[in-house]
Amino acid sequence: MQLPDRHLDLGCGDAPRNPYGRAQLCGIDIRAPDGDVAHEHRTANLVVGPIPYPDGSFGSVSAYDFIEHVPRIFPDGQGGTRFPFIELMNEIWRVLAHDGRLYALTPAFPHTDAFVDPTHVNTITDESHTYFCGPSPDGRMYGFHGHFEIERVVRTERGAAYSALPGSPQNHGPRKLAARALRRWLRWLRGRAYTPRAPYLLWELRAVKRGG
Repeated sequence: MQLPDRHLDLGCGDAPRNPYGRAQLCGIDIRAPDGDVAHEHRTANLVVGPIPYPDGSFGSVSAYDFIEHVPRIFPDGQGGTRFPFIELMNEIWRVLAHDGRLYALTPAFPHTDAFVDPTHVNTITDESHTYFCGPSPDGRMYGFHGHFEIERVVRTERGAAYSALPGSPQNHGPRKLAARALRRWLRWLRGRAYTPRAPYLLWELRAVKRGG
């Protein structure tokens, strides 16, 4: 079965990204655009509500610098707690078609980019994806009922992963990336950085919906 040729970018602002080059581009943000936009835009707060699209609507969903802003725990208004990040991952899985891709690019522990922004409330580590991957992920204990399989989970420079398509001009070239990596190592050797590792984690996860 062919994937829907539609992509959804979460937290898109006025300029959603389309890492797989899908024919139709949709975006969601907490605020409406300032003016007319070329994509289909819907306004929603995904910390407290669902993704406003039907099941299986998309061949791919992206989240650039987004999931670190989604709380792990939040009051439910009735004296209990909710798990908004778990709920968001359920929603992403729900709106993806079988074999659809989640493409998430996030500043990750222990790099300072993961902490310096005061609105970063969800620290992502090299192992965070394991709570959502495989037939029996650890996220089950908190209400995750989806199923993702790993395509890629890698450390990367932000500019190296704007697009999932090999050779895309959206991604920075090798010279620029090598220069950035060298500067990062030099800062670490001089004691001016906590880690020399690339600051971002890229998740490329495949949604499984038919037991395979």
